Amino acid sequence: MLNTLKELCLLNGVSGDEDEVRRYLVSRIKPRATHFHADAIGNLIVFKKGKKSTGNRLMLAAHMDEVGIIVTRITEDGFLKFDFVGGVDRRVAIGKPVVIGEKKVPGVIGLKAVHLVSREERKKAPKTESLYIDIGAKDKASAEKLVEPGDYGAFVCQPEEFGDGLFKAKAIDDRVGCAIMLKLLEEDLPLDVTFAFTAQEEVGTRGAAVTARVVKPDLAIVFEGCPADDTCVEPYMVQTAIKRGPMLRHMDARMITNPRYQRFALDLAAEEGRARTEQSFLVPREEIVENGYDLSINKYKKTEYVPVEYPPANEIFAELRELETEISKGLEELEGMV
Repeated sequence: MLNTLKELCLLNGVSGDEDEVRRYLVSRIKPRATHFHADAIGNLIVFKKGKKSTGNRLMLAAHMDEVGIIVTRITEDGFLKFDFVGGVDRRVAIGKPVVIGEKKVPGVIGLKAVHLVSREERKKAPKTESLYIDIGAKDKASAEKLVEPGDYGAFVCQPEEFGDGLFKAKAIDDRVGCAIMLKLLEEDLPLDVTFAFTAQEEVGTRGAAVTARVVKPDLAIVFEGCPADDTCVEPYMVQTAIKRGPMLRHMDARMITNPRYQRFALDLAAEEGRARTEQSFLVPREEIVENGYDLSINKYKKTEYVPVEYPPANEIFAELRELETEISKGLEELEGMV
């Protein structure tokens, strides 16, 4: 399980450019799937027969993509201007190593030297347009031989175990969900299951919206990574934390969990004495309208999150023991539905 997660986190799959991750997943699911296909947006949809024939009533989902950058232009000095793909905290992006394009050209995100920054500038997070990527090119012509506008770039981070059963890497959100689903695909399932490895989650859950409408499951269980808030709020406000088990979300900006299934999952965790946390993330109505959030596809949907320590642009943490808990918990939930 840990080796699978390490392999997944080493792959690059920025939103819209998930090919490398999808190829790896196909190589792993081929011997185990009843059938599978990739759709036009890039989702990998896998079906596996179980002991009980239930068709497409149950779907498990996790997204393949990660945050990153996309090159927008090349300056005369050979620096790359870029935009972020997905939600990246600009405060932690400065100095981050990246690899760009199919050639995986190495570069580093830079900013005006601190010695040249005004007192007022130091008080603010830098704007994206003030950043650049240095690939070591002497001029525009040299840079154009290596990259071009439209090339994707991924952050670089070597997966590493550390501390008391912890693990850090890039793209844990949501390669941890992909690893869980790969593990479940290896098991003898009590009923038919559709596994959706979705694309473009980091830019608006686009792939998941497609799979929900195409597969049309009665119940969807989503494995996802979420930020741990135990380092930044008062203890009574903590909703997600490392070593406190998976988080079961009641509501967020794009979905409302079906209360009957949420109660089933919480009761199951309580019976087994499993650690878990709950969270309700409320979004102002005007934000839902302005962003075009569509809650109509939720029907029977539940999202399980594995807490991580920092946003995905940085090196983020996940507790290894929770992975095995998620596997056994998922299988027991499936058996409880038969």
